[in-house]
Amino acid sequence: MTGLLLLATAAEAYIGPGAGASIFGSLWAILVGVFVALAAVLAWPIRWAWRRLRRLTGHARRDTTTPTTPDSGA
Repeated sequence: MTGLLLLATAAEAYIGPGAGASIFGSLWAILVGVFVALAAVLAWPIRWAWRRLRRLTGHARRDTTTPTTPDSGA
């Protein structure tokens, strides 16, 4: 049995273009995902500092969720 393993020759096979395209697509998705995750982690301190600077300088956006009532004139 061991002798048959030593006598094995190279196998020839054809891999079609569809397999290559799917591998390329999967690799592309992984690379884009890693890049986006890395960019989000690196941008977090910058966003935090920008918001803190705006809050300290008074340039923060006003809260528009509270309704305002006009004067009734009474």
